[in-house]
Amino acid sequence: MKKKIISVMLAGVLAAGMSAGSVQAAAEDTSGDLYVFIAASLNNAMEEIQKDFNEDYPDVNILYNADSSGTLQTQIEEGSRCDIFFSAATKQMDALVDEELAKKDSVVDLLENKVVLIKPKGGETKVTGFENITDAANIALAGEDVPVGQYAREIFKNLGIEDDVNKMEINEGKNVTEVLASVSEGSNEVGIVYATDAASVADKVDIIAEAPEGSLKTPVLYPVGLTEDKEASDSEAAAADAFLAYLQTDETLKVFEEYGFTPYKAEEKTEDAEENAETTEAAATEEAAE
Repeated sequence: MKKKIISVMLAGVLAAGMSAGSVQAAAEDTSGDLYVFIAASLNNAMEEIQKDFNEDYPDVNILYNADSSGTLQTQIEEGSRCDIFFSAATKQMDALVDEELAKKDSVVDLLENKVVLIKPKGGETKVTGFENITDAANIALAGEDVPVGQYAREIFKNLGIEDDVNKMEINEGKNVTEVLASVSEGSNEVGIVYATDAASVADKVDIIAEAPEGSLKTPVLYPVGLTEDKEASDSEAAAADAFLAYLQTDETLKVFEEYGFTPYKAEEKTEDAEENAETTEAAATEEAAE
């Protein structure tokens, strides 16, 4: 990817609503260390994206910190140096915005993911879906402060099986990577991870089922935004602006899609919701008239 192409893409981001200051910064001196905190499920995709970015910005040293979004949130709150936070849920990002540790105007809901139930490749289990998950002898789950763990518990609650699941033998992982490892290594009969994680080790795990429709009211969104880094130099701040803009380019979104993510398109979803609402309202009016 050439710098000319990047310039065109950044112009597209500006047209889509990115601030002029951010894009202008990308054209300035961009160098130094860039601290990027990413949800563990993003790790593989972000490593490839880093290589592509450094072809155009070789003087930027990206330092990834990959872990559960809850752990990353705590580290930022405790003063760890961070320039960009890429969360696997809106809860952690919203908390940092409220605490003025993340810059609200920079935050973008960038990606979507799916929650799936998995088992070791070729492993035997009576479990056929989330509804009868308690038929398993044990289960690997992420902790309650981890987004995928929060999503899993929301599914259990909405399916009315939360109490039964809590009676199971649970192997709790500190992030989704640990849960994936527990299942892929055969330590647990089943586990709950993101679809992208399961796809990354398709030779080691089988997907039993996706979260049932209606069981997950909270969208699995991945917001990304700038955080307050008072130690950053002007060139490092410019690098953060450039990388945030780069993550939103069509070229980068294609990389995310290759790893199983879906680019989040809020406008399309809003339009669909409005159309559905209008259809429902029209039907109700027609029924009332009859």
